[in-house]
Amino acid sequence: MFGIPGKPPVTMTPAAIAQIAKLMQRDGSFGLRIGVKKGGCAGMEYTMDFAPEADPNDEVIEQGGARVMIAPMAQMFLFGTEIDYETSLLESGFKFNNPNVTEACGCGESIKFEGM
Repeated sequence: MFGIPGKPPVTMTPAAIAQIAKLMQRDGSFGLRIGVKKGGCAGMEYTMDFAPEADPNDEVIEQGGARVMIAPMAQMFLFGTEIDYETSLLESGFKFNNPNVTEACGCGESIKFEGM
């Protein structure tokens, strides 16, 4: 993983930790695997899936009962990202505060990275 020794490649807010841990327990999953794929109006989209186990090349981050696995192809795009969980009157969901994003679409579902 691209990173700084002693510092996790991604962090989670208390709200994200609580939601991920709750969903892991409900679904009996090992953790949440996050990644990126081509798509959307800005070029890339985040992917999120609960997985029964970690793949050998996943980067695994554990915080307060929540476990996140980063797919190998997404590791360089997600370094330094903070995962949050927001709830409003109209919607709730995970939000990625990613310093590597250079552009995002209006709906926030699609992102672009430098050189892509």
